[in-house]
Amino acid sequence: MAATLEVESTLTDRYQTTVPETVRLALRLGKRDKIHYTIRPGGEVVLTRAAASGQDDPVLEAFLGFLAHDITCHPERLLSVDAGLVQRLQSLVGDVGVDLDAGLSADDE
Repeated sequence: MAATLEVESTLTDRYQTTVPETVRLALRLGKRDKIHYTIRPGGEVVLTRAAASGQDDPVLEAFLGFLAHDITCHPERLLSVDAGLVQRLQSLVGDVGVDLDAGLSADDE
């Protein structure tokens, strides 16, 4: 029989908590992942990783997971973006408005 591991976390004044590292590792949780709660009749709450929605891109998720892991393990590899490049990019896009919440479709081409 597998050993039971118990961990605690504290609620803030805003009813928020940090998911302990052991729980994050056990559930393979990353930033922005969703957590599913099952509340049983006796008051026991079971925490699981929420199933990915059909809109999630598994390739993108894997790539973002790779990036997150690499940044965590090798923060020394992060470099700041050159100010000249930022200015060049801003000059190319000018005043173009972008709605980051808008969906993409083939009809928009």
